[in-house]
Amino acid sequence: MKQTGRCPKCSSFAVVRVPDNPRRHASGNNIYTTTITLIGKIPVIRYVCTECGYVENWVEKRAEREEIQRVFGI
Repeated sequence: MKQTGRCPKCSSFAVVRVPDNPRRHASGNNIYTTTITLIGKIPVIRYVCTECGYVENWVEKRAEREEIQRVFGI
């Protein structure tokens, strides 16, 4: 959905990007790479089809994906 703007389940173009709210501690569906509050917070951006309700989650920045690999990788 992020790349095409189209829902893979119902083919609708009614796709909305739901960003993280950086001012809220518990906003969104975040990944934390440390035990210290607000440090190491990686936002997971959601794309929602408002037609069928299908949701995709994305970590959009390469540096954040690399940090996840460093902390949780094999």
